[in-house]
Amino acid sequence: MTPDRPEAEIEAMSALFARHLPGLAARSVTRLGEGMDHVAYEADGGLILRMSKEPDPARRADRIRREAALLALVAEISPLPVPRVILSDPDAGVLGYVKLPGRPLAERPVAEPGRLAPALGEFLTRLHLAPPERFSALAAPDTQPLTAWLAEAERHHRAVAAHLPAAARRRIEAFLGGAPPAEPRALAFCHNDLGAEHVLAEGGTVTGVIDWSDAEIADPAYDLGLLYRDLGPEVTASILAHYAAPWDDAAGRRAVFYARCALLEDLAYGLRTGPRRYAEAALAHLDRTFSAWG
Repeated sequence: MTPDRPEAEIEAMSALFARHLPGLAARSVTRLGEGMDHVAYEADGGLILRMSKEPDPARRADRIRREAALLALVAEISPLPVPRVILSDPDAGVLGYVKLPGRPLAERPVAEPGRLAPALGEFLTRLHLAPPERFSALAAPDTQPLTAWLAEAERHHRAVAAHLPAAARRRIEAFLGGAPPAEPRALAFCHNDLGAEHVLAEGGTVTGVIDWSDAEIADPAYDLGLLYRDLGPEVTASILAHYAAPWDDAAGRRAVFYARCALLEDLAYGLRTGPRRYAEAALAHLDRTFSAWG
């Protein structure tokens, strides 16, 4: 578990670096930031150390082992760079990998995000067409029904409704009052957390995809749904123009459904317990995410 004091965090990361990589003395370790599941640090500008926030030691260790093994498999099929693990400490809940170039889109949006579409479309095609059984030992199937997604989104909305303008509440309530889309007919290997904070870019080029800790055999529409939430409908349509895996109107409806559920989760997290930037991004994208698409 993450130490309570920032200076203790840095000391813990420096000690772990020295223990696992004694030939590469870390002159400096800095805290990069924190998301829902991890805290990230950078050592000497060339290595990322990521600590899990999972409180259960057994689950934390299992997730680190699984992700390290999974990244080796993903690197074999991904047309985009993914982290190359050089340090894995399951007991400490830490994964270390060589820093990829670029910055997360959530931190530094590109001027013309549509230029990212061909690379992301090809990436998702390769991912979603890969035989799921190749990853089944490391990526569990996601069997949560869409009715459960809707119920969870409603809980998030209740927690933050008082902070929302009346017009936004009406749009969200109209969505929550409807029925979820039909369940997906087929699942595929998915990144499963493909938001803007996990896509790296430099200029108009995608330079990598990070954080594979949530990868599962899941609905491919979820990967597109998070891109829809963060990059908007026009960029998502451009990505789909370069996407060669199966896609139909039903998948499009599920992508929008997931985008809206995920936005409400971010909104609740940012307003209640997490970094404020989650709420700010959710509010900025709320109107377009709850508008009709297609």
